[in-house]
Amino acid sequence: MEKTALKIPDLAGKSVLITGASTGIGAALTRAFADQGATVAAHYNASKAPAEDLAEEIRNAGGTVHLVQGDFSRSDEVKRVVDEAADLLGGLDGLINNAGGLLKRVRWEDATDADYDAIMDLNARSVFSATKAAVPHLKENGGFIINTTSIAARNGGGPGAGFYASSKAFVSNATRGMAKELIGSRIRVNAVAPGVITTPFHERYSTPEMLEAMLKTVPQGRLGVAEDCVGAYLFLASEAMSGYVIGQVLEVNGGQLMP
Repeated sequence: MEKTALKIPDLAGKSVLITGASTGIGAALTRAFADQGATVAAHYNASKAPAEDLAEEIRNAGGTVHLVQGDFSRSDEVKRVVDEAADLLGGLDGLINNAGGLLKRVRWEDATDADYDAIMDLNARSVFSATKAAVPHLKENGGFIINTTSIAARNGGGPGAGFYASSKAFVSNATRGMAKELIGSRIRVNAVAPGVITTPFHERYSTPEMLEAMLKTVPQGRLGVAEDCVGAYLFLASEAMSGYVIGQVLEVNGGQLMP
């Protein structure tokens, strides 16, 4: 397990649920929070083998992680996962709403109601459902929620990613609304918006030609990797480092978008 150079004392001992944690950004976050001394519940759906490999890696490095499986396109499954994670962890100090995906590229003129339902349920409804389920646990001692949105929430996404981009725009604005309502319960809500990160997401849905075109729009001159996103989440999770940061969307994109 790759060690995080900076230790953030107030993250040690925290109980954190990370959704969509088996690969990509979620896996990098699971490693990082475990390395900080947090106890992590790592959610996965279909990617059982990568989740088990990740858990073994973390445990071999001395970290503590529990795996929880569930289909985040279904609200009842989302609630079960959150409650199961809270039970395994003995409570909940933080929720990272990272589960989501493009599912497929479909242009607006070809999209169907079924496409809309599938993509919006996975990316938007799951954030609502997980947050609703987590709030009673987080209210006990206060805590944090960090939502994963996307650069697509601001630029509309690439070809065939309109529903995905729209669902992430929902997540970005829901973050602000949640932040206003939940801070009274000492729950800080923020979001991270990754740019083009070379994870299984783009391996599945973007061609080499598409990635090359995206690269040309990044001033830093390279595409991101999952580990580039980790620091933003650790910062937002730490009360000591970001206790007065509320309702913000932190962009991590190599300068591709400077709002």
